[in-house]
This record gives sequence, C-alpha cells and structure tokens, in this order.
Amino acid sequence: MKRITVFIFCAFTLLSCKNKTEAPPENPSEISEIHYQSFGKSIVPDDAIAATSMATHYNTMAMGDSINSKMKAKVNSVCQAKGCWMRLDLENGNEVMVKFKDYGFFVPKDIAGKEVIVNGKAFVNEVPVEELRHYAQDAGKTKEEIAQITTPKRTFSFEADGVLLIN
Repeated sequence: MKRITVFIFCAFTLLSCKNKTEAPPENPSEISEIHYQSFGKSIVPDDAIAATSMATHYNTMAMGDSINSKMKAKVNSVCQAKGCWMRLDLENGNEVMVKFKDYGFFVPKDIAGKEVIVNGKAFVNEVPVEELRHYAQDAGKTKEEIAQITTPKRTFSFEADGVLLIN
C-alpha cells in the first residue's frame, strides 16, 4: 500500500510540474483587436453592411422611402463648425449625408478618412438650395463656391442615432 501511495505522489508531482507553452502566433498583426469610440446611442458593430451594399439600396429607393440600417463606410468630410454632420463615401462616386438624431450628439471634426459604423434610418431626400449653401459654408467652401449652388439636390441621407468611430 505504501508503494502505491508513493507512486501516486510521484506521478502527481511530475504532472503538476509540467510547463505548458503555447506557440507564438505566426503573424502578430492578425491578433490586433479593433477599438471603437462611441457617439450617441450605444451600438455594436455586428451586422453592419458595407457602403457598396448600402449604395445598392439607395439606388432602388424613391423619394420619401426609408429603411432602418447599420452601415460601415469611410468619412469623406465633417462639419467644421461643430461636427454636427458628416458625409460618407458609398464607394461608387456617391456620398451619403449623415445627420445625428435630434441634434443629440456630434462627432470629432478631424475624422475625415477614417472608418465609421452608423446606425439609424437611411432615406432619399431633396435638399433645398439654402440648406446646401449652409452645408457648404460649414464645410469651409469659398463665397464663390457657395454662390454657385442654385438648384436643389436629390441626396442620399441618413439619420444616425449612434456612431462607432473605428480607431
């Protein structure tokens, strides 16, 4: 009986001293975790569609149509007065004008070129001349460029209740 006890003790000691090592990842950049900065309502990045898919939806929509959506796109420009709107690239030569629900939050003014995920309502809109001129002024356009705006424009619009800025 003494031999069995000694044998079990030795086996236990040997097994507990075993060092477990894991191989390092082949490419450390593949492990990088994506971090987000959140604005407005708290949202998750799951199920966001690509800008090109959203462009397809916009092209099939008529004036006044709307759909609830979440999309991922690159920021082309931001309101330089407050960060109260942004234009996102739809990757097909078109842009979508994003405003924030109830004017309830703003985004940083220096995020042009960065990726965002927006959640909210997508719709097609006709923007009047005065509003187009206001946006041009907010974007820092010259007086001459602003004066050239003379007709309303059919635009792709988005009212976001939450935004994730991808860091």
